[in-house]
Amino acid sequence: MEFHTEDRSYEILVEIGEGAYGKVFKARELCEQQRLVAVKMLTVHGDAECGIPPFMIREVALLRKIEHFNHPNIIKLLDVCAKLKGRGMELGLVFEFVDQDLTSYLSKVPRTGLDIDTIKDVMSQLLRGLDFLHSNLVVHRDLKPDNILISSRGEIKIADFGLARMYAYNIALTPGVVTLWYRAPEVLLSTTYMSSVDVWSAGCILAELFLLKPLFRGFTEIQQLQKIFEVIGMPFVDDWPKDCPVSYSSAWGAGSPQGTLLLPDLGPEENDLLAQCLAFRPTNRITASQALAHRFLM
Repeated sequence: MEFHTEDRSYEILVEIGEGAYGKVFKARELCEQQRLVAVKMLTVHGDAECGIPPFMIREVALLRKIEHFNHPNIIKLLDVCAKLKGRGMELGLVFEFVDQDLTSYLSKVPRTGLDIDTIKDVMSQLLRGLDFLHSNLVVHRDLKPDNILISSRGEIKIADFGLARMYAYNIALTPGVVTLWYRAPEVLLSTTYMSSVDVWSAGCILAELFLLKPLFRGFTEIQQLQKIFEVIGMPFVDDWPKDCPVSYSSAWGAGSPQGTLLLPDLGPEENDLLAQCLAFRPTNRITASQALAHRFLM
């Protein structure tokens, strides 16, 4: 099967992923170079006269905005094509091909775990990508191992900008974002949030690089909050969001006292960075830029 854009043609090789709106394929560019690419096919069902859905336009617009900077830790959008398909529409996004995502990478790590230098390298690259996005007023909103790609050379690429948004300080954004296990408390509590939600997700990923499993594994929003408080401690009432529809209650239960090591098996430097990424109050959370200068990553 072949896929054509205005300027290029691609041979579809194999399906490598599937999401709510379409599939991702490994493909080969049909030219002299014959480079491998990833083709994300998004299908819009219904009347094509209604046009391309806003979420698709946002993803392409954001990728077009940031591609000019050619940042090494952001996936590169190479080509775009929209075409009619029956009564609906199909949008094809062509990206550089990266071997695997962080989820599959971690599944192959031996029980002895990753060495500390690899963890530092992965986190440094991830934070450089985040710092670039936040400096350009982009919040990813769905940072998780599935959306972080890692090449055979150890290069980290942030991918999947389907939920990403341009933001302004404290803008009210859609509450139902970020996969549950990596979702910041302010999102779980349906209050306003900003780019610090991505830093919370990065903190969850930092812990996962050490543990080889997610740090907070809840199956409802309430359970997810409880698991968070078990690790970081119950926040003080003064730190509870003022615009939160959920009332503060000690019935959430007490976890580790605030100020103790979040993960006792880790050293003080690792725990300090983790604690600053996983601060309950967003304004107390470290920024991606500050995290890059943390002594653990130096």
